[in-house]
Amino acid sequence: MSRAWGRRWTVASGLLALLGLGLGCGPRGSTRAPEEGRAPVAELVLTHGVVYTLDPSRPWAEALAIADGELLAVGTNDAALRHRGLRTRVVDLAGQLVLPGFHDAHVHPVTGGIELSQCDLNGIADREQLRKTVQRCAQQQRGRPWLEGGGWDLTLFPQGNPSRAWLDAIVPDVPVYLSSADGHSAWLNGEALRRAGITADTPDPPHGRIERDADGAPSGVLREDAMELAQEHLPPLRAADYEAGLRRGLAMANRFGITGLHEANGSAEVLAAYESLAAAGELTARVVVAQQLEPSQGAAQFSELQRRRDRIAHPRLRATAVKIFADGVIEAGTAALLRPYEGSESTGTLNLPPEQLHEVVREADARGFDIHVHAIGDRAIRVTLDALEAAMRDNPPRSRRHVIAHLQLFDPADIPRFESLGVIASFQPLWAYADPYIVDLTIPVLGPERSRWLYPIGSVMATGARVVMGSDWSVSSMDPLQGITVALTRRSTGQPPGPAWIPEEVVALEPVLAAYTVQGAYLDRWDDVTGSLVEGKRADLAVLDRNLFEVPPHQIHEARVVTTMLDGEVVYRGEGDRIVGSQR
Repeated sequence: MSRAWGRRWTVASGLLALLGLGLGCGPRGSTRAPEEGRAPVAELVLTHGVVYTLDPSRPWAEALAIADGELLAVGTNDAALRHRGLRTRVVDLAGQLVLPGFHDAHVHPVTGGIELSQCDLNGIADREQLRKTVQRCAQQQRGRPWLEGGGWDLTLFPQGNPSRAWLDAIVPDVPVYLSSADGHSAWLNGEALRRAGITADTPDPPHGRIERDADGAPSGVLREDAMELAQEHLPPLRAADYEAGLRRGLAMANRFGITGLHEANGSAEVLAAYESLAAAGELTARVVVAQQLEPSQGAAQFSELQRRRDRIAHPRLRATAVKIFADGVIEAGTAALLRPYEGSESTGTLNLPPEQLHEVVREADARGFDIHVHAIGDRAIRVTLDALEAAMRDNPPRSRRHVIAHLQLFDPADIPRFESLGVIASFQPLWAYADPYIVDLTIPVLGPERSRWLYPIGSVMATGARVVMGSDWSVSSMDPLQGITVALTRRSTGQPPGPAWIPEEVVALEPVLAAYTVQGAYLDRWDDVTGSLVEGKRADLAVLDRNLFEVPPHQIHEARVVTTMLDGEVVYRGEGDRIVGSQR
């Protein structure tokens, strides 16, 4: 599809009409029966837009007609206006770009939203700003039993390892618990370590590590499962806290044009928050929750997971997936590698030995769940693919939407296996450039040869595998336009044009938009109702202030969503919105 199509819509619309591709007859599945010889009547008609439909048979249109949340017409202005009635609102978009609503394939709206109400350290670039923010949080949260928050970058400290003494100098008398931006480490002050009973004699848990000073005393950072040693002492959250966090997360998603979410780690409390908002009519996105799987609990937990899945009967909510962590992260040395980290004998840690992972995956697949696996290192990716392949071989054939997320480091031999097995690859493209995490904490422990295969998005797409994209918010920005910019440039947002990091992995705009829309809908089994702008599907869409096909790739993140619609209803209105409050 040529970018010139986006510039030549006026000519293209005339060609479509001449070729008979205008919408002259009533659309399939219309919720409004027409009068004899008349097209069904729309509630809203959007005209003079640049509509990128993600429908291969008709990728471009200029107008939409909507009734009862459904797309009655997608095509020319004249075709859409055939559905105009006395009460129809007609809105001239004046060239604004219309896309299917974005789908975030890996995100944490509830816990991220909760974090926003605590001590939010996301995006802080230096230690002085971090110190001032923690100090301000201590004043604002005075009187609370713990100071809680998160979002600090590992890159702010050597080896990603800050000390308890740094926090003690700011907050000496109140326990402090701050999760890292990636969610795989926690930073505590001395009082928090004391409350949690973590001392020099406390052993590392099986899948975690207590960072220690030279004398063996805990230095203040807990990795992976060691975080649970402190988490069990934190004040418990109420159902209202989870629901409030979800409201914040949904509002942010809608602001970024997102209408589909894949909740990447749904505990019972997280799932209950989604159910509560769905019942109250407040769920402003289509959501699939990947329920939290605890491998140590064995097969007995699957009956409860199935019970939660099967009790949900809501058109915007499902709990049809389960989440498994195969390993940790490279920056903390907990990602599972095929060869040791540079300068070390360690190959990281698999959270489950391969034989146990096979058992859990086989059982989840047999019970009809779609499986969502966190895998960062090349060994974790391989053993996960092995487990999924074995499950698909051992269990009866069925429709499967299994996905592996993050996919930071590949052995290139495993790249073709996604397409051959039908496993979906979920990338977080905003991570695919040479930031301090890559330059300071990743490349030095992998070496240049292995680092060539960091986030090989282009290579995976070239095999024909299905690729979806997400943010992992609150680990990084939820804004899809930032992720798109990095996927197209392999450079930081805001940088001028220049050499791409691993230029072989740069990808084009069309497949990236597909990954954020129609492929994301496929992942979560919404593809029959959303993901592309096709007559008969739901009116889930985002309106942008400029045509991304006419914007230099390094400036795509500067575009803004002006309107987000779900089921034909506006769920976000920003500056430049032309739909809300418009006159007939």
